[in-house]
Amino acid sequence: MPFINVKQLAGRSEEQTAEIVRALTEAYAGVTGVDPEKIWVAVEEIPATHWSIAGETFAEKKAKAAADAQ
Repeated sequence: MPFINVKQLAGRSEEQTAEIVRALTEAYAGVTGVDPEKIWVAVEEIPATHWSIAGETFAEKKAKAAADAQ
């Protein structure tokens, strides 16, 4: 069984996440011919305080952008 693991920043709606799952399943099935019933998808939401680039979390980047915008 194929297993697709998606990691994304928290904050997307349940509807958006459901659409991501549907689209990934359709794409994988379309390319490989695997029965969609056998494709597993897991979505992990990571808080902005736990995801970083270049030593700075997304929460810190967002706070800086908000301060710069004022």
